[in-house]
Amino acid sequence: MYWAAPKETADENLAVFLDLLANFKPDEDYEYSNTNYLLLGRIMNRVLGYNKFQYIQEEILNPLHLKHTFGSIQDVNIEDVMSGYYVGYDKDLKKDNIGSILATAEDLSKSIRGLNDGSVFRDKKEQEIYSSIYRYEHTCLIPGCQTITKYHKDIDAVVIQFTNTVNLDSYNWNISEIIYNRIVKILRRKNKPQHFV
Repeated sequence: MYWAAPKETADENLAVFLDLLANFKPDEDYEYSNTNYLLLGRIMNRVLGYNKFQYIQEEILNPLHLKHTFGSIQDVNIEDVMSGYYVGYDKDLKKDNIGSILATAEDLSKSIRGLNDGSVFRDKKEQEIYSSIYRYEHTCLIPGCQTITKYHKDIDAVVIQFTNTVNLDSYNWNISEIIYNRIVKILRRKNKPQHFV
């Protein structure tokens, strides 16, 4: 996995990766990448003719009544943002504008629930298209922040885990997955009907 110290803007971050070789040829495989979201943002801005976040606000956030999701670190009170650290890098990364959307745990939970119950979609066809290319969960690993968010139908719960210290070289994702799965196991146990003789 490749990591470079964060730049000041999304375009500067994207420039770090543009000349790197792809991991595979188009249509040969699939791999999640934060860089893809930066590219998608550029495409959306060009096609829409206006900022992508305005579209996201009108089409997703407003219908779900999400009031604490923001298009830029510059749109929030920085004191309300969770600090983020990278092992071996002294700077708090929360102030870096890497082009990501910021949201509270509550808004993230509502959006994942909206995807799962279909309330974010206009109709069943739209939901089917989205379902064919995306799982209704959110995982994220960027310098200073790691997130796992999933909806668990069997307990009707969205479980979110935020971690604010990461090290991509040692790839602490596995440890976070273990902790996350233990939390879900505890919640399942608490929600399981108890039978006493």
